[in-house]
Amino acid sequence: MGTEEYGILFDAGISIRTIKKVFKDHKIEPEQIMGVFVTHDHADHIKSVGALGEKYNIPVYATKDVHEGIDRSRYVEEKLYGSKRIIEKEISIEIKDFRITAFEIPHDSSDNVGYLIEFGEHKIVLATDVGHISDTVAKYARIANHLIIEANYDSEMLRTGRYPAFLKERIVNSTGHLSNKETAEFLAANFDLHLKNIWLCHLSKENNHPELACKTVEMAFCQYGIRIGKDVNLSALKRTNPSDIFYFD
Repeated sequence: MGTEEYGILFDAGISIRTIKKVFKDHKIEPEQIMGVFVTHDHADHIKSVGALGEKYNIPVYATKDVHEGIDRSRYVEEKLYGSKRIIEKEISIEIKDFRITAFEIPHDSSDNVGYLIEFGEHKIVLATDVGHISDTVAKYARIANHLIIEANYDSEMLRTGRYPAFLKERIVNSTGHLSNKETAEFLAANFDLHLKNIWLCHLSKENNHPELACKTVEMAFCQYGIRIGKDVNLSALKRTNPSDIFYFD
């Protein structure tokens, strides 16, 4: 997320080689990245934070508990030392023209946060790995002009799928993940015309697919007379590949 001159990253769960290729493809130099903000310490969110922090001298921002989880993780390619930065929930920090606020999200990690990013008149909210829509998650989601929110699984695909029972239970638990239906019902019931863009994120490879996630939201919106493409834009982000570049006016 950024301007033509600088930007910030959220999580780094893909390989540093892939990240470098994306930078090169979009003519981004590592020194243009002002910080990496980490949501939580699960492997698919932290793999390359050490390389970005220590090899490229990019500050890595996370709560104290998330940093401790990163330190313990065997999945991080390089440990963090001088690049480590501690943030606190609901205490905003400013990096150039960005104002970033972390907020509590329920999930079964050492700690987990979403982020509100304010830039000019834009309010972007990232809420991923959400066990349930808590009052805090709802409060920040309602603020957003641009919302990135988890729609992890389709309930029927998960129920009939090949995951073992314990993993299914973990996913549907209140500290697990949001289903398409849960996300759709929340978005439809809380929609406001100041919300311009919705991106569904963290879709399960085994128990979901982009068309189904978007269709579930669209069907919930229809019940409220909300029109996709007219009242709000909706799309699903790629799971393992870098997302496309989106431009705000």
